[in-house]
Amino acid sequence: MKIIRWVFRFIWKLTLWFFGLSIGLVILYRFVPIPITPLMVIRLFEQATDSKREMRLYKDWEPISSISRHVPQAVVAAEDQKFPDHNGFDFEAMEKAWEGNKKGKRIKGASTITQQTVKNAFLWPSRSYIRKGLEAYFTVLVELIWGKERIMEVYLNIIEMGDGIYGIEAAAQHYYKIPAAKVNRSQAALIAAVLPNPLQWNPKRPTSYIKGRQAWILRQMNNLEPVGYGK
Repeated sequence: MKIIRWVFRFIWKLTLWFFGLSIGLVILYRFVPIPITPLMVIRLFEQATDSKREMRLYKDWEPISSISRHVPQAVVAAEDQKFPDHNGFDFEAMEKAWEGNKKGKRIKGASTITQQTVKNAFLWPSRSYIRKGLEAYFTVLVELIWGKERIMEVYLNIIEMGDGIYGIEAAAQHYYKIPAAKVNRSQAALIAAVLPNPLQWNPKRPTSYIKGRQAWILRQMNNLEPVGYGK
C-alpha cells in the first residue's frame, strides 16, 4: 500500500509540475521572443552528424509591426485560410484528413497555423499520439493566452524556411538580401509556397510546381480579407 500511495503522490506532483511549467512557459512566451526551439536543436544535431551539411542557425526575431503585411497574408492563404476565425483547430480539415487516411490518401491542410506554431515552439516532429495530445493541449493554451496576432508573430519568427533558416527575417535576408519589412507580394507568396518542404524547395530556385503554387497563393491572397497584421 505504501508503494501505491508513493506512486500516486509522485504522479500527482509530476502532473502539477507539468501544468505549472507548461502554463508558465506559454505566459512567458506571450511577451518575450522564443530563443530556440526543439526543432532547431534537432536540425543542429542532424547537421553535426551529416558531413555533407554545414552547421548553421540563422534567425533574427522581428516584431509583427516590422514584418511586411504581405507575409502573414501569404501564409494564411497558403497554410490556413480559416486562421482568423477558428479556435486553433480546423475540424472540417481534420475530418477530411481522417477520411483520406482511411482510404490511403494523404490530405494536406489539417494542421492549423496555431498547431504548427505549437509544434515548433514546444514540441518535436513526430506522428505519435502523445505528441498529438500535447499539441492539442498547447493549442488550447496558446489560443487563450496569446491571441491571433501573437500566434502569427511567433509563427513567422520560428518557422523553418530553409536549411538552418528560421523565421521571415532570416529568410528575407538569405534569399532576397532585404529585411522582412520590404518583402513584396510575389516574394511572400514564393516563400509561403516552399513552407511544406523547406529543406527540399528553395524560393531562389523555384521549380515549375513551386511557381504554380506561388500563382495559386497570389490568387488566394487577392480573394481573402486582409488579415490585418504586419507593416
